[in-house]
Amino acid sequence: MTENTPLRALALVCSLKPSPAPSSSELLARQVLDELAKQGVTGDVVRVVDHDVKPGVEIDMGDGDAWPAIREQLVAADILIVATPTWVGHMSSVAQRVLERLDGELSETDDTGRPQVTGKVAVTVVVGNEDGAHKITADLMQGLNDIGFTIPAQGGTYWNDVAMGSRDYLDLDETPESVASTNATLAENAAHLARSLKATPYPGS
Repeated sequence: MTENTPLRALALVCSLKPSPAPSSSELLARQVLDELAKQGVTGDVVRVVDHDVKPGVEIDMGDGDAWPAIREQLVAADILIVATPTWVGHMSSVAQRVLERLDGELSETDDTGRPQVTGKVAVTVVVGNEDGAHKITADLMQGLNDIGFTIPAQGGTYWNDVAMGSRDYLDLDETPESVASTNATLAENAAHLARSLKATPYPGS
């Protein structure tokens, strides 16, 4: 396994806005994918609200559930990006549903007893014009780690407007340098960790 080993990423954008409405969460997620591309990672974006993802904690909630098709892309990916806006200080309801559906992975184990997502890397993206990014990042990372994903060093990026502000990330004329540099570091660390885990998987339990 070398630093040129190809990797795949999947960005689950948890905006409350269906396509084609502009989304700050999707914009920042795509910027992270651009940085991952520099590390030899190809990626796809799924705006979750565009699909009928049923509530529940199983990998398939039955007739009409769109999660199994999304999960197929997740299974094929090495890196998961979960991107969410901030609403009343919390992750979106869509992001919470994604975590709940990912909980089903705890029952999907390999022949060593580990969740099948063990060895996959997860990173987080949070945007909002109110406070809450650190709390949301902590909640997402804890949930993703519990499910079996590995979080790289500095594996979260975010943008908040000034306190009591009203701008969206989409409104900015350019990407703030602090966000751009964080995106680059996240991508470099995530790709390095994903390749390391492919080369040397976790031991079976």
